[in-house]
Amino acid sequence: MAVVQTVVSNAEIIDRFLDAVWQEAGLRENTLSAYRNDLAQFSKWLSNRQPYLLKASRSDVLAYLAASVKRGISAKSSARRLSTLRRFYRHLLRETLIAVDPTSEVASPVTGRPLPISLSEDAVTRLLEVPNTGTALGLRDRAMIEVLYATGLRVSELVGLALSELDYRSAGLVRVTGKGGRERIVPLGEEALDWLRRYLSDSRPEILDARMSESVFVTRRGRSMTRQAFWQMIRRYSKQAGISAAVTPHTLRHAFATHLLNHGADLRSVQMLLGHADLSTTQIYTHVARDRLRSLHARHHPRGGPGIPVS
Repeated sequence: MAVVQTVVSNAEIIDRFLDAVWQEAGLRENTLSAYRNDLAQFSKWLSNRQPYLLKASRSDVLAYLAASVKRGISAKSSARRLSTLRRFYRHLLRETLIAVDPTSEVASPVTGRPLPISLSEDAVTRLLEVPNTGTALGLRDRAMIEVLYATGLRVSELVGLALSELDYRSAGLVRVTGKGGRERIVPLGEEALDWLRRYLSDSRPEILDARMSESVFVTRRGRSMTRQAFWQMIRRYSKQAGISAAVTPHTLRHAFATHLLNHGADLRSVQMLLGHADLSTTQIYTHVARDRLRSLHARHHPRGGPGIPVS
């Protein structure tokens, strides 16, 4: 393999890499920012040994990961940083900017896979009942939480919904563009549909006050709600509902998946609804969807009973 010998600055090579992965995979801005941050940190650390990312060696990568651990970086964060470096150096190898990938024989840090935090159905009900639906903003908030719980959307997918992606008048479906530009169709359910229709007909026009917007969920400024604002709203309502757990928008996504499995949904269907590319990502929910397993065991096993534990 002929390797290009031109010396390229670290900043320029990072920009080229980000442009390439954006064009190849259509990654979101958050992911690209995370890649840029990881590579900038490695570049800064590497400058104490030698100045060029193109000349990094396996020993450089290992020393960087070891230094990260010494600074208290978690195994999960170290694994993410290594994943970024792997993708970066594989790209450079394909572009013949390097002859050897310095990450090729570096083992990933061992990480435990934490169980997702979920909410009981009763807790979700209490949360849904908190917004004051007698006001325009309260009705919007109730509709947003209902749609999130009914569909399991990621928060970025929820706040980014456009009117053109909704079919709420007849089919009751929403078209979502998820990670990697993958599209999926998700049913809304009757309860969420009812609140969504009420919001679109009564609340949204009042909030917009004659302004135009393609966003489904809007603010008084006529813009779509930000992820941060929705996160703060969920935290505020969860405290008012008396929920002690730290509730985030992702908690409701977990609740959506867990409650579906508890009520008999199969794992493949839940995978499709969540937009997971790999079934193994969805399988973690089988560890928290225990209610249905206990009831099935009690009902069908010859020695089943309400007190039988599920390991």
